[in-house]
Amino acid sequence: MKSLVTRDPEILGGEPVFTGTRVPIKALTDYLEGGESLDTFLDHFPSVTRKQAVGFLEAARKHLSAMPT
Repeated sequence: MKSLVTRDPEILGGEPVFTGTRVPIKALTDYLEGGESLDTFLDHFPSVTRKQAVGFLEAARKHLSAMPT
């Protein structure tokens, strides 16, 4: 996950962003929650690669799947 997400107080006040960009992770989750497709998100934020976005979603799924019930 560290290679996908960066938190730096100098970038958007420390909000988690996709590494190498200024695009907040929240932007992806907001798009998906709003019913937009991953392709639409990637079109609107071309500095984020498909590999980064899919990698983040896979890591989040694994993290949630590993949580105790």
